[in-house]
Amino acid sequence: MHAYPTLSHESAAAAVTTFFSERDGTGAVLLVNSCARGKATPQSDLDMVVLVGDGGDRASLHADWEHFRVTDPALLAFSTSGPFAVLHVDIEEARIPLPDHPADEYPDGFELMIGNWLVWSVVLWERAGFHDRFRADWLPYYDDQLRRQRLADIRLQCASNLRLLPTYVHRELYFQAFSRLWESFQLFLQAIFIQRRIYPIAYTKWIREQVVDILGLPDLYQELPSLFEIDHFESDALVRKGASLQRLIDRYVPVENDI
Repeated sequence: MHAYPTLSHESAAAAVTTFFSERDGTGAVLLVNSCARGKATPQSDLDMVVLVGDGGDRASLHADWEHFRVTDPALLAFSTSGPFAVLHVDIEEARIPLPDHPADEYPDGFELMIGNWLVWSVVLWERAGFHDRFRADWLPYYDDQLRRQRLADIRLQCASNLRLLPTYVHRELYFQAFSRLWESFQLFLQAIFIQRRIYPIAYTKWIREQVVDILGLPDLYQELPSLFEIDHFESDALVRKGASLQRLIDRYVPVENDI
């Protein structure tokens, strides 16, 4: 259930929705991120996505929006309501391109885009079922062959990262080792969502919410903070943390056959 933490958030969202609903070519106005999930605080940003269809004068739409953004009373009031009051409005074409990158360039934003646009968003306005038709292309989940290939690539990259940790530590490249550990953690989150055919929200925040509430894995969450509880940074502790993460990967993201 979405909820606005302040009247200023609510008034700004209403102004944005009204503005775009009156423009040709606009298909849907979405509330996303913490407000959409009822998790926002008065310090939270207001995040929205405007989906547009093919054709139309997008340059004029952007120009009109930029003028409206700096002149509308509700938006001006929101922007001055606090030191962290930031309005993010992304105007995007209603399409999700298939990933086209090497197998070692994960994590990527493919599942995040689908999740935040089509699952975890709140539709504030849509034109004649526009968002419903868009969702139907991606839900309940995308093509299983693609899913299996992505899962295999991510698992392989994660294992490669973790195998490098002893080498980096031996060379006293501790921050590089930590960087690989942190990336592998994000890969693990991406993989576990793909393995369960559930779309995620993010890989660097809202971890408890996603692991406990969305994935339904409270026991797993209890093991995650300790991965980054390191008493002595310049030591082989990073190697041990990597081994712990690999055990979690083997337990929660088993190898799938028939790729």
